[in-house]
Amino acid sequence: MRAFVEIRKLIIGYEDLAQKIQQLEVETNMQFNEIYQTLTELASQKEKDQKPFNPVGYLAYD
Repeated sequence: MRAFVEIRKLIIGYEDLAQKIQQLEVETNMQFNEIYQTLTELASQKEKDQKPFNPVGYLAYD
């Protein structure tokens, strides 16, 4: 009887850990999505703000 009670306690403990891990996974995925979106926005802004490159030399480029 005591063995079954201990096994039940262990199973409940593992379920709690599994729920906490699942919650951490969801939160981490949300944070990574926010970071990815921010980096994408910054990259697109950099492309818009970039000036055309004119090489230094004797030839004139249009």
